[in-house]
Amino acid sequence: MMLLPCPWCGPRNVSEFTYGGERTPRPDPATATPAEWRDYLYTRRNTRGWTAETWYHGNGCRQHVVIERHTLTNETRSTS
Repeated sequence: MMLLPCPWCGPRNVSEFTYGGERTPRPDPATATPAEWRDYLYTRRNTRGWTAETWYHGNGCRQHVVIERHTLTNETRSTS
């Protein structure tokens, strides 16, 4: 069982959350090219080690939470 740290509810089972994906900076809509949008929407770094991810706590406080997770060990730490 993996516990995710929710800043509002405390540590909760991962089954209460929906994975929102890796955090990436959004391009400027006024100046972004189609290639930049394609990279933003479909390309992920998929790194080994710590990565910032967005999770939605749907079975709890219904808030989006940013959590750092180590991709090899599933160790987590809250960033919110």
